[in-house]
Amino acid sequence: MRDLHFKDNFWNNEITSTGGYDTIIQHLNDGKRTCKEIEDFMKARASIEEKYAKDLLSLSKKVCGHNEMNTLKRSLDVFKLQTENVSLAHLQLAQTMRDEAKKLEDFREKQKEMRKKVEQHMDALHKQKATQYKKTMESKKTYEQKCRDKEDAEQTMNRNASTSNTKQQEKLFSKAQQTKMAAEEADRMYSQNVSLLGKIREDWQKEHIKSCETFEKQEVERINTLRNVVWTHLNHLSQQCVTSDELYEEVRKSLEQCDIQADLEHFINLRRTGDKPPAPILYENFYNNQRAPAAPVRSPVPSRGRRGPLPTPRNEEDDVVYSTIQDPNYSLIRY
Repeated sequence: MRDLHFKDNFWNNEITSTGGYDTIIQHLNDGKRTCKEIEDFMKARASIEEKYAKDLLSLSKKVCGHNEMNTLKRSLDVFKLQTENVSLAHLQLAQTMRDEAKKLEDFREKQKEMRKKVEQHMDALHKQKATQYKKTMESKKTYEQKCRDKEDAEQTMNRNASTSNTKQQEKLFSKAQQTKMAAEEADRMYSQNVSLLGKIREDWQKEHIKSCETFEKQEVERINTLRNVVWTHLNHLSQQCVTSDELYEEVRKSLEQCDIQADLEHFINLRRTGDKPPAPILYENFYNNQRAPAAPVRSPVPSRGRRGPLPTPRNEEDDVVYSTIQDPNYSLIRY
């Protein structure tokens, strides 16, 4: 199948029509708008990445595990450090996106300048062609009118050749000659204008083909550039994910080295306060202390006047009732 090209598919039957050319220009304007939209998109994404990077950098400076120690503290320090590195990576990504957007902007401006020169030249040719066509059609109209005037004068002269006197015949002959000369001059001007229009049309046709080839080349470059820009943009985003994962992997490796038992022992060795529990608090009877203040307490067992130990609880269904104040055997002090 033969490839289609601009130069073969954007002509018009009317010589003054610029419909095909205008269709190409409209398409190129739409393409320019697409370039600007992608450019603005990348700039906006760069701003988002920059804001995220700055917020992440600020977050990495916050206190996180300040009171921790040993292996977990080291892991948390790595966690903060790699968070900071991720933020710097996103900051670099934002700058890379701005650089790519600037390249696209330069490309768009370059195509704009090139198109502007071609369009100005083609607009001048279109104007020249339209002006010459109008002039040619006017000269044709004049030529046709002069031919009709010539024919009328000749017919009048022939009709009156036998009836008019010599003076009238001379007058009619003179008029016929004048109309003939005028018709010949109009014919010459009309023929000249047609030739000039033909030359202008040929020049315009050649330039139209050139402009179509230039515009088609620009369109190829534009599509290829936009495709590569978006592809590169996605590569940068993918690389950022890889970079972030590598930085986070450092945190995971550090966490693998986090030894729970080692941290416990580190804390114990650093902050230990003693290895013996406090002595039990013994019961001291207030009255016994008054009667025999010097007598040492020999046993924590309560005096015989106190109740014995509480009975061992049994199942709820046994419904045991422990001793209460109403119990006749209950006594706090035995006299």
